[in-house]
Amino acid sequence: MYLSWNKKTISDFADENVEKLYSEGFVFTRTGKGDMNQTRSVRIDLGKFILNSENRRILSHTKNFELDAAPLPYSDYDWRVHKMGKDFYEKKFGPKIFSAQKIKEMLTDPAKSNFNLLLIYTPPPATTPKSLVWWPAPPLKGEGNTAGSPLPLRGRTGEGVLGYCICFETKNILHYSYPFYDLESKQKDLGLGMMQKAILHAKVEGKKYVYIGSAQRPADVYKLQFNGLEWFDGKEWKRNLEELKKILKQ
Repeated sequence: MYLSWNKKTISDFADENVEKLYSEGFVFTRTGKGDMNQTRSVRIDLGKFILNSENRRILSHTKNFELDAAPLPYSDYDWRVHKMGKDFYEKKFGPKIFSAQKIKEMLTDPAKSNFNLLLIYTPPPATTPKSLVWWPAPPLKGEGNTAGSPLPLRGRTGEGVLGYCICFETKNILHYSYPFYDLESKQKDLGLGMMQKAILHAKVEGKKYVYIGSAQRPADVYKLQFNGLEWFDGKEWKRNLEELKKILKQ
């Protein structure tokens, strides 16, 4: 059962208003336009984020695929996107958790969806010039690159796509919301690699925070591996990860 301390439906979608609500522990949901839940949100302060040894280990396993980004509604949408999503959520979490129709709605109907960005994960095409491929990862601000560089935007659908993540973004925040990927893929650490590449992407883009969901159950401990991580306790943001680990064990 999803942890929700408070709910609201907003009509003011200005970035400033939405960012303020995210700072108060609210996040957009898939239930309806403007719907937000206040939960034990988890975010990464990108001003404090640097790669640690575990992050670099994941990068070493995922350097052979890349991230593209496409605005929503997604112009290259086809049935293979919602099939991958439906299969993923059904196999991981059970039937009727996330329908194909809901995925299609979120990616194609802005009148019903709160989300505005799709991250697309693919193997690098053989024809891609080396100058367009981050290898093994985009240089981070503060790590020898003060300006950063944009990611190439090449929306692709269908064969060869490893995974997607439905996201919400403003100039200052990225909410890494609903990831799904090919469960038959041989790619090692695909799920974590997708999340980590999204964090690196947001860092390069100059965002302040990446929201990576909530902390509700013991399995969510994997989210705590990132430097700069904070969690919302219902009143304020905390950085004490040992306290959060104890809560997740209860």
